[in-house]
Amino acid sequence: MLHGMSTTPEPAAERSADEVNEEIRALWFRSGGTLSLEQRREYQRLVMEWAVASSPSSTTAA
Repeated sequence: MLHGMSTTPEPAAERSADEVNEEIRALWFRSGGTLSLEQRREYQRLVMEWAVASSPSSTTAA
């Protein structure tokens, strides 16, 4: 389901910071080190998702 022009990242499923970081690395690799406008938007979304995933409040005690 698509939402309007939301600025809040809403990942389909919660991913670990490592998983999101891997996607960020892949994006940079595919781009050759220079991001297009669309890729920059994706990068910003991924960085926000990574920040949420890596925050102490997002981890659960085992």
